[in-house]
Amino acid sequence: MNSPQVWGNPDGIRCAKETMPLLNWNGPMWLGTDWDMFKVASNVSREASPRVPITFVDITTMSERRKDGHTSVHTIRQGQILTPEQQADPGTYADCIHWCLPGVPDIWNSILYTRIMSRPEPARVTAS
Repeated sequence: MNSPQVWGNPDGIRCAKETMPLLNWNGPMWLGTDWDMFKVASNVSREASPRVPITFVDITTMSERRKDGHTSVHTIRQGQILTPEQQADPGTYADCIHWCLPGVPDIWNSILYTRIMSRPEPARVTAS
C-alpha cells in the first residue's frame, strides 16, 4: 500500500494531494511491490540469457518514487466517475495503483523504445 509515512508526508492520505515525486530518498521503499516476484523475474531473465537474449529493464524504483503520478480521487470506480462526496474521502476512494496519462507509463515506453533502438544490429553471416 502506498504510504504517506514512507513518503515523508505523515499527514497525507494515501496518494491523495501528492504533487511532487519522492526526492532525496535513501531508504528502502515498501509500497506494495512484490519483491519475491521481482527476484523471480530477474533470476529467470538472467538464467535464460545464455540461451535467449533477454534484457530485464527495471523500472520499479523509478515508478515507486512517483507518488504524484497516481489517479488518486480523479478516477473511475465501477464505470462511474467518483462523486464529490467520494472524492472528499481519499482514505476510502483514492486509487493509488493506476497511473495518470500522460505520465509514468509514457516514461516506461520511452525507456523501452530507447533500449530497443540502441541495441546493435546482429552480425550478419554472409555466404562465401
